[in-house]
Amino acid sequence: MTASAEGGRAGAEGTAASPYGSGFFDDLLDAEGTVGESRTQYLTPRQLMYMRFCRNKLAIVGFWFLAVLYLAALFAPMVAPYDKAHRFNGHLYMPPRSIQFRGEDGSWQRPFVYAVTMKTNKETFTREFVEDREQKYPIRVLVKGDPYKLWGLFKLDWHLYGVENAEEVGPIFLLGGDKFGRDVFGRILFGGRISLTIGLVGVSISLFIGLLMGGLSGLYGGVIDNLIQRLIEFLRSIPTIPLWMGLAAALPGDWPQLRIYFGITIILSLLGWTTLARVIRGKFLSLREEDFVLAAQSAGANQWYLIWQHLIPSFMSYVLVALTLAIPGMILGETALSFLGLGLVSPTVSWGVMLKDAQQVIEIAIRPWILTPALFVIATVLAFNFIGDGLRDAADPYADL
Repeated sequence: MTASAEGGRAGAEGTAASPYGSGFFDDLLDAEGTVGESRTQYLTPRQLMYMRFCRNKLAIVGFWFLAVLYLAALFAPMVAPYDKAHRFNGHLYMPPRSIQFRGEDGSWQRPFVYAVTMKTNKETFTREFVEDREQKYPIRVLVKGDPYKLWGLFKLDWHLYGVENAEEVGPIFLLGGDKFGRDVFGRILFGGRISLTIGLVGVSISLFIGLLMGGLSGLYGGVIDNLIQRLIEFLRSIPTIPLWMGLAAALPGDWPQLRIYFGITIILSLLGWTTLARVIRGKFLSLREEDFVLAAQSAGANQWYLIWQHLIPSFMSYVLVALTLAIPGMILGETALSFLGLGLVSPTVSWGVMLKDAQQVIEIAIRPWILTPALFVIATVLAFNFIGDGLRDAADPYADL
């Protein structure tokens, strides 16, 4: 056999073994250049979606940030060093506490804080907090403090960190204190329970309404489609903030905070289903004439079986992306209503309620740490958007691995 014939044969074998080009299946080839049985992999669409999602670094960062934030909110009474209503009357508007790691001689030590006392500046008549370098107090893990009931079931008094005799040496305010001497960091964790869950609950209700209205519109068409689409256009033509304000103001003022919370959730849900319904309608219109749907109809499948077993699973990845991008809107809606005084009010703690203290510019200029809840709102919204972008790219069937 000539060299040219051997080269042609090798080229033909290479083309047959790897029709997608050189290097496409290199990770599946063994040392001899053949595909080993142990290395052959058949990836499902979910596995492909997971691999594409893991390649998006921002989406991974956003996922872990939200995981830590939700976990901290879930165990807020334990993670927070003090109860959300605990007041330190001698430490009003205390700035963020500095944690020390090195002693006066420069040696590394376990984390500690210096004792702090509040004094009034006689010239400016402002409060100043002075550290006493002679008194050091170590920061301990699992310290006994304010009693609480974890999830309303378990009576505990252990907190993740703290110092002994906090009333005397000064509390550990990692993010400062508010006008009543309460820990801003702890209240952010407690407020996250409402501000974070209102997005999940609201989106769940919006998902149900969007699936129902969008499915009816896209599956049946005709008069039903026209009525639903005109309703969607009417709702989307109304400015969002004034509509939120009007509906929230209609809630009775004597309602308990828990009922107001669910009322705001329902209000946000009733206004947030329109985009999802249009997406679902478009998917139904494009899929109801597909071969697999027609085949199922020919086999005698009823409408509900087609919807839940064929149509919805076909575009569930797009629904997940839409839901992920809709959660920040719910969080911002609750924050805006509570900030304007039309939603939740004190003593209920949410990020919007906490931001009411930052309505005056002079307060922000003198005590900028009271604006910290806004940073958590921004970080949470960005994290959800990063995850939504990652899911959108991962759900693209034409994306490269």
